[in-house]
Amino acid sequence: MKTYIIFKKDLKSELRNRYTTNSLLMFVIVTISIIRFSLGDGFIKPELLSGLLWITIFFSSVSGLSRVFIKEEDKETSLALKLCTEPISVFTGKLFFNLLLTFAINIVAILLFSIVTGFEIRNTQAFLIVLVLGNLGIVSALTIVAAIVSKANTKGTLYPILSFPILLPVFLTVVNSTIKSASGAPIGEFIADFQILISYAIVVITASLMLFRFIWEDI
Repeated sequence: MKTYIIFKKDLKSELRNRYTTNSLLMFVIVTISIIRFSLGDGFIKPELLSGLLWITIFFSSVSGLSRVFIKEEDKETSLALKLCTEPISVFTGKLFFNLLLTFAINIVAILLFSIVTGFEIRNTQAFLIVLVLGNLGIVSALTIVAAIVSKANTKGTLYPILSFPILLPVFLTVVNSTIKSASGAPIGEFIADFQILISYAIVVITASLMLFRFIWEDI
């Protein structure tokens, strides 16, 4: 119940001011436009387009999800949350909000990317599974990193520096899976990638739930 309240609070706040949503949309539009102008009119290999797609998703996530905890520190509302609810509810509420925001932005990013670059996914079913599992791993890692960064003085520069090495395994896996999705590989060839993404998400979420209380309460 308290998880839902935290989720609802963040969702209402975002719908009211739309700061994060507007900044993410502008980032996605500008990034895809630059990619399109840089690629020109020649044939682009699916391998390159797969990497560029996930680069767009990665940096849009990094640029937007960091504020989920930073805004609590900036507005000095974190103390009220500490008094009203337990740390696990705070983390899970923020996690669900970040998942919703990321999936919404990613749908727009993928549609625009496909239209502008002509990128075609032949195995749509496998790609959707990769997208869900990949985003789950990315968001779970970025959420706990956002909690750590919110306690630091140099919030802006520290977030991408901490995020990239943590997300490198999942990033390499989703790019490889997207390449296979674009080539129309059968679903059986994705089993190993699915296992990596599921294991990554489970490990990160479990570790985050265990450690978040120490981060949130400055223990």
